[in-house]
Amino acid sequence: MDKIVKFSGLLREKGIPASVRSTQTAIEAYKLLKKDSKENEDVLRDALAAIYLKDRRQFPTFEKTFDSLFRPGEPDSTKESEEEITNSSKKRYNSKRFLKAYNYSFKVLEPEKVEAEKSALDGFDYMPPLDENLKNEFDESELLQRDITKLNSFEPELLDLCQKLGRKIANKRARRRNESRNMRPDIRRTMRKNLKYGGTLIDLVRSKPKIKKNEHIFLNDVSGSCDWISSWFFCMVYAAQTSFNRARIFDFDNKTLETTSALEEVNLIDAFVKVQDLRQKSSMIHGTSNMYTAFKSFQNQANINNKSYVLILSDCRDWAGPKSGKKPLSADVLEEIARRAKRVIVLNPEARNKWNVVDSCVSYYEDAGADFFEVRNLSQLADLVMNI
Repeated sequence: MDKIVKFSGLLREKGIPASVRSTQTAIEAYKLLKKDSKENEDVLRDALAAIYLKDRRQFPTFEKTFDSLFRPGEPDSTKESEEEITNSSKKRYNSKRFLKAYNYSFKVLEPEKVEAEKSALDGFDYMPPLDENLKNEFDESELLQRDITKLNSFEPELLDLCQKLGRKIANKRARRRNESRNMRPDIRRTMRKNLKYGGTLIDLVRSKPKIKKNEHIFLNDVSGSCDWISSWFFCMVYAAQTSFNRARIFDFDNKTLETTSALEEVNLIDAFVKVQDLRQKSSMIHGTSNMYTAFKSFQNQANINNKSYVLILSDCRDWAGPKSGKKPLSADVLEEIARRAKRVIVLNPEARNKWNVVDSCVSYYEDAGADFFEVRNLSQLADLVMNI
């Protein structure tokens, strides 16, 4: 018991959560798997890892701590574990089907060209992102608070985090929906029914739950300034799609493309790759914003009505759209969309002090009836989607 308690304390010092319940379970496992042989020692390590660990990236730290307590004086096997995790991560995330979505090409170099490439790279201290992430302590709170406009590269941790946020959104919305279905007492009807008892409340009448058939339409800006932001937003919506009624997703730059079919994919990576393929086929990779033509196209495709919630993720910079004086004509189209929809919400990833500067159309869109919210990080983005 003392050894396991000490082990739990060492794990907590290393940043791995070890609760009282986990410690109790580990003590029971240790009683069953006391190390009488090398084989039993490995089984004990795997059993304790299954009890304590919630994230496979913590395994190298766990193994090093285990060896220091249960295998003192033996060679450190952490390096080998890190290599195994690195290889499995690359196999999971850096597959050809994902790289294909970003136009990566594969070629085989001749031996002399390989040597030339190596000599050209001499002097550079380069480390692949995945290896770098394994060496650094994984900090989920730092990723949640990081400026969303700087999330412009693929990171496996962000993909996992977006899926986790999506599930959190779905759980909170489902809980809120279930609470709304609980039939609360209808005071007016209860009093009318109990008049025959002289006003004494004997029979309680409950109200019927309201049936809401709202439609949620997500409109993502995939122009050069918002490309990666819309990708992380799609990951959240994919993970939370079951909590939205009749969800539809559109991408836009100077035209609109519906990508709702990607939500039907079983795997997130497959859905992500399908979205990228659809964008490529429609020539919507790093395009220029023309919100007038995009909103016109969206208006014709979406069939908006008074049950529709329209969520637009965009920095609202109409680079190529036509203007009447200083006012962009896209504001008139958005006003028509807002008039027909139940609500139009714009999630702007730019800092508020950059709104209405140069070609920003925020004030014109607010006058058109859109509600604006600043989303500077993934935490803010998730909270806003959660409360819709």
